[in-house]
Amino acid sequence: QVQLVESGGGLVQPGGSLRLSCVASGFTFSSYAMTWYRQAPGKKRDLVASITSSSSTNYADSVKGRFTISRDNAKNTVYLQMNSLKSEDTAVYYCYAKSPNIVVPGYWGQGTQVTVSS
Repeated sequence: QVQLVESGGGLVQPGGSLRLSCVASGFTFSSYAMTWYRQAPGKKRDLVASITSSSSTNYADSVKGRFTISRDNAKNTVYLQMNSLKSEDTAVYYCYAKSPNIVVPGYWGQGTQVTVSS
């Protein structure tokens, strides 16, 4: 059974930091590209950061220089280190596993809430 379980969200003050984790099971994690998305209330789900199976990374312009995505294949885990948080980073954050096989659908986690507020 495929599972993606996010954790690490919470309430943080502007300028603070959080580290999100997404633990995967039920598929060959090391072969999958992993992506963090976020969705704020009333808005569409947007890509935040992605990392390929070979650990190449890509970031949305709004988080470049503040967020870092990484993966630990031994732990089947992808991380999102978020620094210098702003109120506009408030959203539900989801991890997504993209299959290397284009005919196989990807997998979504259940999301974790991040709230940046004083």
